[in-house]
Amino acid sequence: MNIGDFDYELPPELIAQAPAETRDASRLLVLRRTSGELADRTFTALPSLLRAGDCLVVNDSRVIPARVLAEDDAGRPVELLFVEPLNEHAWRALVRPGRRCRPGAHLRAGGVRLRVMGADPDGARVIAREQGTIAALLEAHGLPPLPPYITRHAKPAPEDWERYQTVYATSPGSVAAPTAGLHFSQAMLAALRAAGVEIHAVTLHVGPATFRPVVAATVEAHRIAPERGSITDATAQAIDRARSEGRRVVAVGTTTVRALESAADETGRVRPFDGVADVTIRPGHRFRVVDALLTNFHLPRSSLLLLVAAFAGRDPVLAAYRHAVAARYRFYSYGDATLIS
Repeated sequence: MNIGDFDYELPPELIAQAPAETRDASRLLVLRRTSGELADRTFTALPSLLRAGDCLVVNDSRVIPARVLAEDDAGRPVELLFVEPLNEHAWRALVRPGRRCRPGAHLRAGGVRLRVMGADPDGARVIAREQGTIAALLEAHGLPPLPPYITRHAKPAPEDWERYQTVYATSPGSVAAPTAGLHFSQAMLAALRAAGVEIHAVTLHVGPATFRPVVAATVEAHRIAPERGSITDATAQAIDRARSEGRRVVAVGTTTVRALESAADETGRVRPFDGVADVTIRPGHRFRVVDALLTNFHLPRSSLLLLVAAFAGRDPVLAAYRHAVAARYRFYSYGDATLIS
């Protein structure tokens, strides 16, 4: 399949630039996989849309303040996005503009001196701190790593520190939010539990592959880079128990899907793991664990849209997106959600 088959037209004004007034005030587009039927709802209706006994699985990864605004020796601005630790003092980072970050170059961020140690084939740089740790640099000078389609991404608003983070985030490591989870408030979680929905957490640290464009010409040639994560023995057992009892596994977000499908064996049994999730989910993938998916609206030609199309079918998904555009849903990280079952 050609990657162009997963394109759609999106008016720029539908890209959400700020979160909804409250977390669960978003709209929710419900898509039935078997019929293609669509229904316009609000996120507050979620407890009535799920079933007692459903096993809702969330991603508890916490977004780190990975974006740092720096300067080179000439005082020119350089933007750094720290994406992966190599050791305490050196991380891989995406840089902009790259011409100011050639190996050997020196940078300064908030009085902290940094050095570009090398360049990787994918364009990332190895950035080392001359004294102290990168973690301390991020703690002192890092900003929320808002995606570039949010126009204020280089100057986040005060609300972004709270709203670009799920209420259940406990495991630091993501450089982008697992955005489907942003809609959940503590009150919503309590309402779901009161309705008989089980809630369990896995961890998948969202890496830069999530927002990098698909460069392959065909879907079959596309590969997404591994991401670090873990599933505890207790969570794996709870998911396996739900499946053995005929209860649905509802994944909150594409990252949760990737964690679960990476951990599943051929029979659909979920194995505990602490390592990397390396499965690339594209049309043709046989889902072993997930029965329903709650997710946001994703970019055209993106790996996340390929995953959603693998789960629900290309034509129903693109039809749902066309409906969402016509109905003026809000798209992307701070936008509205879909429930596919």
